[in-house]
Amino acid sequence: MFMFTHDCSACDRTQLIFPSMITGATRTDAGTQVTFECWCGAPQTALRGAAKREDREMVAA
Repeated sequence: MFMFTHDCSACDRTQLIFPSMITGATRTDAGTQVTFECWCGAPQTALRGAAKREDREMVAA
């Protein structure tokens, strides 16, 4: 996972969310929906956009 910022709907602050705070992740067509607990203790969800295929660099494996 990754760190990201989130605008909490409960405390109205922009918080840095660490991977250890994430309690669940679900892949959707729009990206990955993550559930986590904000620093204030409120449960939150965020949709992290999916990378488009053309955004990925092709490499030989």
